[in-house]
Amino acid sequence: MILSELIRRFRVAAFDNEQPYLFADQDITDWLNDAVKEAAIRGRLIHESSNPLVCNIAVLPTVASHPLHEAIYEIDSLHWVSAISPERAEPIYLTSQEDMADIWHDWRTRDYDTPEYAIQDDTSIRLVPAPREAGLLHIEGYRIPLAPMVLDTDRPEINIIHHEYLIQWALHKGFGIPDSEVFDMNRSALAEQEFTDYFGQRPDSDLRRITREDVPHVVKPFWV
Repeated sequence: MILSELIRRFRVAAFDNEQPYLFADQDITDWLNDAVKEAAIRGRLIHESSNPLVCNIAVLPTVASHPLHEAIYEIDSLHWVSAISPERAEPIYLTSQEDMADIWHDWRTRDYDTPEYAIQDDTSIRLVPAPREAGLLHIEGYRIPLAPMVLDTDRPEINIIHHEYLIQWALHKGFGIPDSEVFDMNRSALAEQEFTDYFGQRPDSDLRRITREDVPHVVKPFWV
């Protein structure tokens, strides 16, 4: 469905067909764009592996930390391509700072070399060790839409089979406005539940942090 169709269906569901409207087109558009983001995160609906603006980071020698594209929220594959040997792509494993300390206790000061691990935070990624030569970091993972719907003919960047459920999130937001004319806690809650039943619960920050760690399982030795 295109944006104008989604807005029309929202108005039908909200009994808001007569002017002056209770809900402005721009507000409905904002809620629908929020709905696409929510759906993409909850259902992991948009996987990116080819767009160079999202997937490729040019890396300079000795530079460890680099900003991620703002649309990427979960990485599931990393490869390092050295400028010296561009025909080879070396896998890089995602890990946490805590586990990195167990792997190499001197990881922060380790000599420049071919990166083997990466630590992802909310907006950036750090290579360990920092590279000794320039190269390219190729990322694959899940993202939110690259651009919001603006024009009446714009479409959500998810499969059409999901589109009708986006309206539930817009209804949830619309009827949740603390305004005597539109506020309806029950309708807002029911719409949110229907959206959640279809797309799933939103992962919290702890779960998203755990998904950033992808170190192969090994037995860690310790002294007794």
